[in-house]
Amino acid sequence: MLIFKLFLSFLKVGLFSVGGGYAAIPLIKNQIVEVHHLMTMGEFADLITIAEMTPGPISINSATFVGTRLAGLPGALICTLGCIIPSFIICLLLAYFYYKYRNFKGVQTILGSLRPAVVALISCAGISILSLALFEAEKSAIVLNDFRIIEGLLFLGSFLALRKFKASPILVIFGSGLIGTIAYMLL
Repeated sequence: MLIFKLFLSFLKVGLFSVGGGYAAIPLIKNQIVEVHHLMTMGEFADLITIAEMTPGPISINSATFVGTRLAGLPGALICTLGCIIPSFIICLLLAYFYYKYRNFKGVQTILGSLRPAVVALISCAGISILSLALFEAEKSAIVLNDFRIIEGLLFLGSFLALRKFKASPILVIFGSGLIGTIAYMLL
């Protein structure tokens, strides 16, 4: 029953995650944490961190990690298939219709009107990840007393390194991991 529940959850994620992997994060959180209560918010935050660190699309990485965590190798396969199947079918259909009708003005209007929704989904995912990283993950509301100082300093340092000094994201990821590990070992 768990395998079937996981498959349906990631089928929904794959079907409605318009805009890429980051747009899928709120949907995955909804299905795994809020609807089926299969993980806590802390476990979900760890999952997102691992999924972002590993190569590949974040939604597929997340599906594989959730499946492995909850049902082993069969769970990983089922969750990954559930996440991939809708996208595969939709991409085939859209590619067919796009190349057939790409010169119609209505097609360009529809694509242009979808952009704000995609930006909203990605922004929602970014804010969700930021709040999970900087505040206690188990609580539903953000409380200023629960602010994590080390994570906040790492966020500011990483943000400055990326925006001001145009540092390599790979170096920033490894540097943040190293500094965070040392900071937690000393505290």
